[in-house]
This record gives sequence, structure tokens and C-alpha cells, in this order.
Amino acid sequence: MPPKFQRGPGASGFDDKYWEEYYSEPEEMDGMANAHLHARYLKSLMDLEMADVSSVIDFGFGLGELFKAIVKEFKPYRVQGIEPSDYAFNKVTKKKLNVVAGTKLKLVQTDLVSWCRDNSVSEKWFDLGICTSVFQYLSDEEIKYVLPILSRSVKYLYFSVPTDRELRYQVSDLEFHDKNAIRRGRTKYLKMLSPHFTVVGSRLLESKFHFKKDEDSPFSDFLFRF
Repeated sequence: MPPKFQRGPGASGFDDKYWEEYYSEPEEMDGMANAHLHARYLKSLMDLEMADVSSVIDFGFGLGELFKAIVKEFKPYRVQGIEPSDYAFNKVTKKKLNVVAGTKLKLVQTDLVSWCRDNSVSEKWFDLGICTSVFQYLSDEEIKYVLPILSRSVKYLYFSVPTDRELRYQVSDLEFHDKNAIRRGRTKYLKMLSPHFTVVGSRLLESKFHFKKDEDSPFSDFLFRF
């Protein structure tokens, strides 16, 4: 069981109003209309560095556009996705994911903290995890709890979170104000991530649990490891 702590606004997922308000114009949202570009970039980067990806998990797939695009691009043999929101989960389960014959697919309606609690001692891991626009809905305590478990659970993590700077930009330039998002700076996020992950590319993190030494990693350009 995880320690008792204050749960963030994303603990129970979000209702229909949230998804209809914030995702009403998907063509303007990163990771939605351009999901195929993210997937193509990530596949090219992994191929370039000869990093094998045969299993994928999405830690909060939302409406599923990026999840679907990455599964289609990599064609992994094992796929799992989690999402706590009724609205989003029901939409994605009705869609056909682009999995190949024989792929082991599992979708679970749960939040990230609960998934980490249930898998805290599991010896199974995935080659690639996806965690985009999730951490801004987690409390500091939740983030500190999940990070070491995520580091054990995936070799690589495709990760993004809006810092306080991006959230200000969303309000001033895009008239998009996410009242549920917790404001944190770049320095704070990097401080929380650095004990558990190494930054090896744009949005790409490498687990320090699976790669304890720099020379063990296929991402060998030391200048770009931090």
C-alpha cells in the first residue's frame, strides 16, 4: 500500500464536461491531430539508436490518439493502457486499436497511482511507456511515489508535462485555462525526475533502474544525456 497522501485532481479522472471543454478543438492540441508525427519521430529515433520496442504501455491514454498512433507505428506484441476517466475510457474501448494478430492487449480503467500500487512489486516491465499531460494533475507526493515504480516498469518513457511557463502561454495566447493543472517550474520537475530517469532525447526519458551505467545504453552520445 502506498503511504497516505493528498491526492491530486486527476485521482478519479475527469467528467464529461472536462473532456468536452478542453478537448473540443483537437486539431489545435499537441498529441492529437499530430499524433502520427509523434509516433513517427519516436520510431525513427528508436530505430536510429537500435533500441528495441516490443511492448508498450500508456499511463493515461485520454482520448487515445497518441496511444493508437504509437501502437500502429511500433506494432508491439504486448500493449497495455490505463485511463481513470469514464468518458475517455469508454470512447477508446469502442475504437479499434491498430494491433497486429497475436498482440496481447489490455486496457484498465484506473489512475496512475493506483496502477503503481498494484504493480509496485511486479517483475514485469515494458520497453516503452507513454506519459503525456498527466503529471500536472498529480500532487507532489503522488509524483514522488510513482516515479521509482515507473522507472522499474519501463525502459523508456515518452514523457511530457506543461510547466508553469507553458500553462501561462496557454492562457495568454490560446485562451486555454486548465483550472485542474498544478503549476510547477522546469527546475522542480527535473529535480524530481533526475534520480530515476535520464533525458536522452526530446520528450524521451531512459530508466536509471534498467540502465545503471551510461555505457549500457544504446543512447551513447554523452553530450545529450543529462
